[in-house]
Amino acid sequence: MTEDVIVDTARAPATRARLAGYVPLLGFLVMVVFFAIGLTLNPRNIPSPLIGKTVPEFSLPPVKGRALGLSSADLRGQVSLVNVFASWCVACREEHPVLMRLREEGLVPIHGINYKDKPDDAQVWLNELGDPYVRTGADISGRVGIDWGVYGVPETYVIDRDGRIVHKHIGAITPKALRDTIMPIVDKLPK
Repeated sequence: MTEDVIVDTARAPATRARLAGYVPLLGFLVMVVFFAIGLTLNPRNIPSPLIGKTVPEFSLPPVKGRALGLSSADLRGQVSLVNVFASWCVACREEHPVLMRLREEGLVPIHGINYKDKPDDAQVWLNELGDPYVRTGADISGRVGIDWGVYGVPETYVIDRDGRIVHKHIGAITPKALRDTIMPIVDKLPK
């Protein structure tokens, strides 16, 4: 019996050494699995902790050349969209015609938060491309954007009549996103 124990003890270091050789391989395979899962996820589906909560308290002055700024009080009483945009944002330029069509159709009021932009640039941009917004606040410092959880521009929020954030769309609004996601949410909300 003692002999068996001695033999097993003698084999233990060799067995451990062989198993230790598999640790890097196992670690690599775990990383590959997590990477593969990450590739299947949609980067636009970033959960927002603000969904279902009242919009953050804020008050922004109007964008240069506009009469109406934007505050949290303006987002109560009706269903609306809040679009965070900037003149330096390429994707904002791509989505702008969609916002202009939505404004022309009058389906839902759109408010704008101009994010970290130069006042003159924002004014020129809206004058040249058209202004789809009912109210537009100038968030020059970006502080309000941080309170809203903005990752980057453009981002668009669906706000219910009680001033709660119902949905957050990250990236440019395409006709498909408007038709398949945003407007069905707006249509279901009590007016």
